[in-house]
Amino acid sequence: MLLEIRHITQYHYAAPVRESVMELWMQPQKSGRQRLVSFDLELDPPAQVFSYADSFGNAVYHFDVPQPHDRLTITARSAVETSPPAALPEALDMGEWDRLRSDFVCGEHFDYLRPHGFARETEALHAFMAETGLDALRRSDPLTAVRELSRAIYGAFGYEAGVTRADSPIDDVLAAGKGVCQDFAHLMIAICRAWGVPARYVSGYLFTDRKGGDRSDPDATHAWAEVFLPSTRWIGFDPTNNIEAGERHVTCAVGRDYSDVPPSRGVYKGEAESELSVGVSVRRARAAVSEPEFLRISGPSGRSGPRRPSSSALAEQQRLHHMQQQQQQ
Repeated sequence: MLLEIRHITQYHYAAPVRESVMELWMQPQKSGRQRLVSFDLELDPPAQVFSYADSFGNAVYHFDVPQPHDRLTITARSAVETSPPAALPEALDMGEWDRLRSDFVCGEHFDYLRPHGFARETEALHAFMAETGLDALRRSDPLTAVRELSRAIYGAFGYEAGVTRADSPIDDVLAAGKGVCQDFAHLMIAICRAWGVPARYVSGYLFTDRKGGDRSDPDATHAWAEVFLPSTRWIGFDPTNNIEAGERHVTCAVGRDYSDVPPSRGVYKGEAESELSVGVSVRRARAAVSEPEFLRISGPSGRSGPRRPSSSALAEQQRLHHMQQQQQQ
């Protein structure tokens, strides 16, 4: 499936601010089932953009707008070709629980097994698990348990924007009985980790099918969870829509929770109040994209700024960046 994505982020300031420094996690990943055809980043006011790979392997873009400004507009355009993931078995053998407890899995996926940020166990979460009988799912094999967990979260909570915030703990969605994709992903991750199943947060986009039953907002970014099972490796589950992650899902970044991979994050100098607005469009491409893979940075007029490195050059930059990090430790 060939998808075209446009993601517009606008910051409006009540008075001019002196400087803005931003980081972006908006570039779709390159993987076996996801081919990045193009990625274009347009900034207004214009700024020089740099990139690096974070500790989870995500592409991060950062820039500084040093001159005074009362608004900042970030437009990211992507073309991505996705493929369906491999079909999963109906179930796994019960020995998968023992394999999850192996030293290799516990060591290799340490970050995705321990509580972190928004994805952590709380008294309210334990009460919810007891009330809904979720711990009884562990009598099944891990794959079946995770499938049923995703279905249970979908059935227990309504989808409604505005009930929670980006920085809301999971207790807020548990109390309200409703929330958005970010909240449901955090719930699923926290429970999986409590079971000893490595789980990570995925930030990206969804080509929404409202007629097919999708609840998520088609004009927003999307989030879901991936779990690691030794027999299947990483597999994605979307508890917001009660589906497994497939070719309609576009992955941008993975982390321990939302705080690791927000679409944008930054600071500015000034005392003015800020207002954020976001618009997302994900649609099927009208024709095949024949243009070679590229990364480009543009100013608001559409004139190209410094050409981004080729894939091989970018990989080399990322390797050198990791080496520099290791030398500084």
